[in-house]
Amino acid sequence: MFCRARVIPENIVKKTARAAKQLAAHKAAREAVKKERAAKRAQAAKNAEKYAAEYTAADEALVKAKRDARAAGNFFVEGQAKLAFVIRIRGINKLSPKQKKIMQLLRLRQINNGVLVKLNKATWNMIRRVDPLVTYGFPSRQTISKLVYARGYGKVNRQRIPLQDNSVIDNELGKHGISCVEDLIHELWTVGPHFKQANNFLWPFKLSNPLGGFEKKRHPFMNGGAWGPREEKINQLINRMM
Repeated sequence: MFCRARVIPENIVKKTARAAKQLAAHKAAREAVKKERAAKRAQAAKNAEKYAAEYTAADEALVKAKRDARAAGNFFVEGQAKLAFVIRIRGINKLSPKQKKIMQLLRLRQINNGVLVKLNKATWNMIRRVDPLVTYGFPSRQTISKLVYARGYGKVNRQRIPLQDNSVIDNELGKHGISCVEDLIHELWTVGPHFKQANNFLWPFKLSNPLGGFEKKRHPFMNGGAWGPREEKINQLINRMM
């Protein structure tokens, strides 16, 4: 008695070969993505070390310059600030059309919203026009880092996306050489060539009411109130609002 060999239909053979080919391609793609992510993590770590060394050197140079000036009997004056942090503290009541437009341009649409602003003649004029509605000052590097890590959200397809993964930053700003959180912080702090793109990518920071409340909003900060310039004291207010 003879046993007939089982004949596998040609369509089954082709389907099996096609499935095996797709599986191999899928595995290869996954491996490539894993390698790319590992390389980007390694690069991000290197960038973080480079920035840390750069910040340390800048801090040491500043301390040395102050000591040298004091030893020579002179005063050391730091350069003008290039970056400000502006917080909206007043609502929409009694807002003139020009003030309303400036608040829209600054992206300060809600109370307790805060934004970073590159300082130049135009932005200074805008800020002074809305002085009674905002308070502002010069943030430190630690404050900017804390804001981005704790309250940072990116704008992706007009949606507010948390910065929980460097891929969110890389997909939007990778073409500008900004691929991770540390790259973003460095670009903001140094007011780099792609500051505009980096700042526009960041959603306005939504802060809480300050611990202990605001001072009198009807009076300027220099008279014990809340609005107007605070210079370096803005860092204390931000810490109370985090």
